[in-house]
Amino acid sequence: MSHTISDKKALLARVRRIAGQVAALERALDAEDDCGTILQQVASIRGATQGLMSKLVEGHVREHVAVHSKEAALELEPVLEVLRGYLK
Repeated sequence: MSHTISDKKALLARVRRIAGQVAALERALDAEDDCGTILQQVASIRGATQGLMSKLVEGHVREHVAVHSKEAALELEPVLEVLRGYLK
């Protein structure tokens, strides 16, 4: 089973939260809110999308790349840790 199917509920919840953040950004722009509010909303959306990307990449690598070799699986953790830090 693909990681996107097994994690479907959690991934969809993340996507729906991102959609809500984007809708809030649209409302803030439409209401001509101050720059700080808009910038904070954009930063929040960026963080949320990067968190989603991190989960998807990690699931992909675990399920499709390192699944055939124990050595690859052992080498995977440090790489994923770097990716998680980079995508924060």
